Amino acid sequence: MTVTGKESNPTVSSSAWLTLAIVSGLALVTMYGETMVLPAIPSFIKDFGITYNVSSWILSSYLIAGAVMTPIAGKLSDVYGKKKVLLIVMMIYSAGILGGGFANSFGTMVFARIAQGVGISMFPIAFGIVRDVFPIKKLAIAQGIFTSTFFGGSVVGLIIGARIISSYGWHATFFSVFPVALILAAVMAKLIRIPKAESFEQSHGLDIPGAITLSITVILFLMGVSYLQEISKGNLDSIIFFAGAAVSTFVFAIVEKRIPYPLVDFKVLANKILLPTNVILMIVGISTFMVYQTIPILVQSPQPLGFGGDAITTANVQLPFMIISLIVSAASGFIVSKVGNFRLTALGTIVCTIGFFGLVAFHSTEFMISAALGIISVGLSFAFVGGFNIILVSSPQKVEGISLGMSVLLILVGQSLGPSVAGMFQQMYSQTIPHVAGVFPSALSYMQIFSSAGILSVVSVALVVVLKNKIKSQQNNNVEN
Repeated sequence: MTVTGKESNPTVSSSAWLTLAIVSGLALVTMYGETMVLPAIPSFIKDFGITYNVSSWILSSYLIAGAVMTPIAGKLSDVYGKKKVLLIVMMIYSAGILGGGFANSFGTMVFARIAQGVGISMFPIAFGIVRDVFPIKKLAIAQGIFTSTFFGGSVVGLIIGARIISSYGWHATFFSVFPVALILAAVMAKLIRIPKAESFEQSHGLDIPGAITLSITVILFLMGVSYLQEISKGNLDSIIFFAGAAVSTFVFAIVEKRIPYPLVDFKVLANKILLPTNVILMIVGISTFMVYQTIPILVQSPQPLGFGGDAITTANVQLPFMIISLIVSAASGFIVSKVGNFRLTALGTIVCTIGFFGLVAFHSTEFMISAALGIISVGLSFAFVGGFNIILVSSPQKVEGISLGMSVLLILVGQSLGPSVAGMFQQMYSQTIPHVAGVFPSALSYMQIFSSAGILSVVSVALVVVLKNKIKSQQNNNVEN
């Protein structure tokens, strides 16, 4: 008899594989839509007349919207059903893609990116669907396949997106995604089948005050980071923003403790296994998007401060990162079933550290950068697959959507911080080139960015040690009980 993942028999139904294929297509399309933006970052800076630190908001606004909407969508999916909420979010994402194609100013682009960012909340719902339809013994394999399609979409986005930008401009990249997104939504509506979940009598409310204060907190903090370099010039705006973020954080904590159904459940978040794992994944997010913001600008800046390349050159430099991530992520699901979630996560943080410090030492040629990015991609893939699988199997089923939503929220907050930190260093350490108009990040800015990512990776290794002790303690308690 064919069974679902909630039963003991590990047999997987054909409908489960079909569902995995469809949600993997979702990841493929949305990551194509996101990665195609990366080679265009220098074009946005030029076309919109913005600075490097301001340009970071093209990525950060997308990620902040995702961070705010992810736990909300996760909670809605618990109440109204994963498929229904998934389709609604997909429609909002599609509208944002269309808006990006018509954007003719920085403000318009930011609004379009916010709508696209709402689409990020599809991913924890999709992860939850995979968990619903697959047996626990097959979950790691399914999750590895699903995760690999993120990087598959990134590969397609770099290859096709760079060529579209080079031939037709960045507006055309958004128009290339829109019809595909609509077709995928229709396929999801028709073919996805989810087993009826356990019914919970308790009704969940929406934490609108929490969502507002969280978004204000993140925005104020990132504004503080964006203006940090102005302190040396006597501009105290950064300190004001940081102070506002601190106050908003305090208000957010009070709101979440008093509301019956909080956006962030601190009891779940404080779980001794989930907390260090979430922080590790958050660090992975920071490091990844520091690189995403930096490499296109380094490659396309004029010599001698850059390589003087174009969108296609940028794609070629980043392509090994995406291809290796695709291969390793697909294999990680099989590896984790052999070595375990923790060991894979630990190995990932160590490899990341080696890769980032390799990037510090060797980034004078495009080949060196590609090689270092290849090493980093192995570590990031291991850490993400291993860490997120720890979250999947450790989250209580009754709050599955909320727990996964909070995990993705922390990853997205980290990712939104990454471009802001990179943009800050690029703006802080910039200089001119004789007979070339404009200012460009100096060699020191790249050293600061890559070194910061390396130090963060060292912190993640330390957190792995903490996680090991927590897991060992829990195992001992289970034996005693």
